[in-house]
Formats: sequence, structure tokens, C-alpha cells
Amino acid sequence: MNKRFSYTIPQMTRRLLRIAAPVKGLLIISTLASILGNLAQIGLMSSGALLLLASQKLIPANPALCAAAMAGCAVVIVAGRYTEGVISHAGAYRLLADMRIQLYRTLRPLAPACLIDREKGDILSIAVSDIETIEFFFAHTIGPLFTVILLPCVTLLLALHFHPLFAAVLLPVYLVVSLLFPLIAVRSGRKVGMEYRQRLGALKSMVLESVYGLRDIQIFGWGPRRLEQILRQNQQINRSAHGLTLHRQTVSSAPTFFIYLARILILAVSSHLAATGSDQVAGTVILSFAATASFSSTQSLTMVVSNLLETYAAAERLFQLEDTPPAVSHPVSPKSCGPIRQVEFDRVNFSYTGQSKPVLDHFSLLLNPGDKLGIMGESGIGKSTVLRLLLRFWEPDSGQIRINGIPLEEIDPQELRRRIAVLEQDTFLFQGTIAENIAIGKPDATLTEIQTAARRAGLHDFISTLPEGYDTPMGEMGSRLSGGERQRVGIARIMLLDPDLIVMDEPTSSLDILREKELLYTLQKACSDKMLLLVSHRPSTLTGCTRLIRLEHGKAVPV
Repeated sequence: MNKRFSYTIPQMTRRLLRIAAPVKGLLIISTLASILGNLAQIGLMSSGALLLLASQKLIPANPALCAAAMAGCAVVIVAGRYTEGVISHAGAYRLLADMRIQLYRTLRPLAPACLIDREKGDILSIAVSDIETIEFFFAHTIGPLFTVILLPCVTLLLALHFHPLFAAVLLPVYLVVSLLFPLIAVRSGRKVGMEYRQRLGALKSMVLESVYGLRDIQIFGWGPRRLEQILRQNQQINRSAHGLTLHRQTVSSAPTFFIYLARILILAVSSHLAATGSDQVAGTVILSFAATASFSSTQSLTMVVSNLLETYAAAERLFQLEDTPPAVSHPVSPKSCGPIRQVEFDRVNFSYTGQSKPVLDHFSLLLNPGDKLGIMGESGIGKSTVLRLLLRFWEPDSGQIRINGIPLEEIDPQELRRRIAVLEQDTFLFQGTIAENIAIGKPDATLTEIQTAARRAGLHDFISTLPEGYDTPMGEMGSRLSGGERQRVGIARIMLLDPDLIVMDEPTSSLDILREKELLYTLQKACSDKMLLLVSHRPSTLTGCTRLIRLEHGKAVPV
């Protein structure tokens, strides 16, 4: 197997089967229904052949019984296909929901460090398109896959019954069409399928980015250039799609050739047997009819192989994301730190992946009760890194971070999130009401508690002016609020959570001077009884701090 792939086909197959384990009963029933329906096709065609031969008095058979057998087979075909469709979709939809929930459970504990190099559109493509491709595999591919293998076996047994020579000429054809060719097709087309999905994910990222940045694109007149980039990306996808189409056409054309070859071989064997005095007219007719039904199912090989290619490409992308190693370790026996009284950075060293120069170099810091500590310094020097290490988005390369004397890596992550609240430079708002956005850290909060938090954040009067008050929808990503109002929502979240320590990362960077003063005044009132760790390159933002340090060359320098 090409080493550029993370998983072998057997590995992915076993993993896909484990995914299907919760609904294996439904999938088995749907597969059996598919097989039964396709076997009934052979029965229908064979009964038709018997009816034809009986009507011509070539064999001693009852035409009425043959006709009844055809009717029974037709009923089985319809019932089998109906059962397969209903049952397989019921199982596949359950798997679809389970896979998306599992993906969310995988993503949720991952620190941002694990996803920093993944495009949002690519993750979206995995969560939607790739998982749906896997669902389609379970709903529409398993039954045809077994049918493609089983029906040739039935036809071969029938051929062997009439004359071994029929089986001898058909066996190589079926081995090529049903076994050898699919294996070659899957292996050869895997690279094409993976390339297509990767480029599709990149295009979705670009389109998603363009939608969110549409205002800036319009303001700066970047539209034509952005359109050119999208067109160029789309051309790359078209080339990949063309390669995938060529592969599919090859897959569909080759079996058709062998199918016609098999029909020719049946007639050739019949002619040979007739020339040698062996009467196989009845066998030839019945076998030809049965083989026609078998070949019609074998022709679904195109769909089966195409679905397998897309499924393995989608599965590999999904498994790569699910198997992303965490950037931080979780304690086996987590400890409770209790109310935060002290935070200590003890000679902490840290470098980002791929960077030789350390961001933090023996960085030491002590935060005590009542401290309002401000960290200043130039942009990109590592101020935000201090906060991210405290929140365990990354692990220090060396040194230690302790809370109340307990190493950070030993503390229960859930408790850490409850006791430390964060206000970043741009508060993210979700779809839903403004009350729901305030209460994301405490979903069971009462309206009174939400209103109290909003008052402390200086947001209540503004909310009162909204048409639906606290039930006002925010729109996608909080598009209805200004930058200052969004930050006040963030402060309200903090007030509702009532943490021991508040960390702020450039909370006023997107505000003008007037809005900054208003927000800082609100913060001073709301956070007067809290430990505060504030990072900013703006000196004005740090005016309320009781202690200041400057970050220089990765070290803390008192101001």
C-alpha cells in the first residue's frame, strides 16, 4: 500500500464494520433481502426459460406451474427490494446520527492546538459530506456487494449442473469480474478519490471564508480577485472529478466486455456440444436466461466499486480526524484544586511546532488573591500564549504551571473550566436568543440570574430596547450586535459563571477609545472581587491593573 495513506484497506474495512456493529441486525436483514430479491431474478428468468421450453414441448414441464413460479419470483423481487430499502435506510440513518455525535465528541476535548492546521471548511466537509458517503455505503452498497459475489456462484452451480464445460468457461470470467477487477479498481482509484475529496474540502473552506468575509471583500474591492481564486480552485476540483469519472467509466466498461464475452462463451459451448452430438438445448436456454439475470446484477459492479472508492476516501479523512492525538494529556485520577487562591508559572518554556526560537523562555509569574495583573508587550511576542497555556490549550515544553500548588496537568479539566473564565478580543455568539448566549456557561440559569449578569455587564438597558428583549434572536454569529455589545455579552457570561479567575486577551482591541473606556469601566466594577489576568498591547487597556509586567524575549520583566 502506498505509504502516503494513513490506513490500509483491511484496517478501514474492519473499522467500518465496528461502526456498523450497533445496527448489524438491520444490515443483515437488508442484505439478506437484497440477496433474496436478486436470487429471485434468476428464478424468474429460469422459470421463464422453462415456460418457453414447456410451451414448445421440449421438456416435460407444466406451463401453469412455470407461470406461477414466475409470479412468485416477481413478488419476492418486489418484497425484497422494498424490505432492503426500508431496513437499510433505517439502520444507515441511525449510523449517520451516531457518527456525527461521535465526531463532535472527538472534537470537543481536543485543544485548539490539534486543529490549528485544519481548515474549517475541510472539517465541515468531513462532518457532512464524508459521513453521508459512509452512510450511503451502508444503505446502498453492502447488499449489491454480496450480490455481485453470490449470484455468479449460483450461476456457476447451475452451469455445472448442465455441463462442466459451461462452468469451466464461465469461472475465469466471474473471477475476473467479481474478484480480481474490483480489487484492482479500488486500489488504483483510491488516490483519485482522496484527491477529489481533499480539494472539495479546500473549496468549501474558501467559499465559507468568502461568505463570512463578504463585507471586507466588498469594502476593499477584492471581489474579482477572490472570484478568480475560487475559479482556480474549482478548476482543480474539475480535473480531479474528471479523473474520477474516467476511472468510473473504465470500471463500468470493462465488466460489460467480460459479460458479453461470457454470453458468447455460452453459445460457443452450446455449439460445440451440439456438434459433438450432445443435446444441451434446454440447458443452454435456461443457463442463458439465468446468466442474463446474474449479469444484470454483476453490472452493478460499477456502482459498488465507485461507492467503495468514495467510502474509503471519506473514511480515511474521518479516521484521521478522529485519531488526531490530543495536544494535552488528561489526568487519570484528576484532582480538585478548590477555589483558586494562587496561580504560578515556574520557569516555563514553550515553542510552537516548527519554530526554533522559544516563545517563552524560563517564564515565571505569581498571581495571588486580589491581583489585577496586566501583561504588556508587542504583538506576536507571546502574551496570548501565557493564557493558552493556563487554559491547557498547549502543554509547556518544560517547567510547570501550578494552581494552589497543584500541577495544572493533574487538575480536573472540567473544574478548571468552571473556575477560570475567558474574555477574548472577539466574543463568539451562537445562533439562538441573547439569553441563551449569555447562559452558555450555565445552561440551567434562570431568567433572573441572566438579567442580573446582564446588569453587571452594563447590557440590560440595551437588551430592554430590543423588540423581543432577552428572547431576541442573535442571527448567525451574532450579526445583529456591534463589537462593544458582543464584548458585553462576553462579560455577562463571565458574571453568570462567577469564576475565581478571569483572563482577558485583548478585550478592547476592536473598540474605539470611547467604547474602550466604557467597557473598562464596566470591567472594573464587575471584576472588583476577582483575580484578573489581562493581556493587551494597549497601555490604556491596562490602566485598571494593580500590577504590570512586560514580556521581553520570553521572560517576565516587572514594570
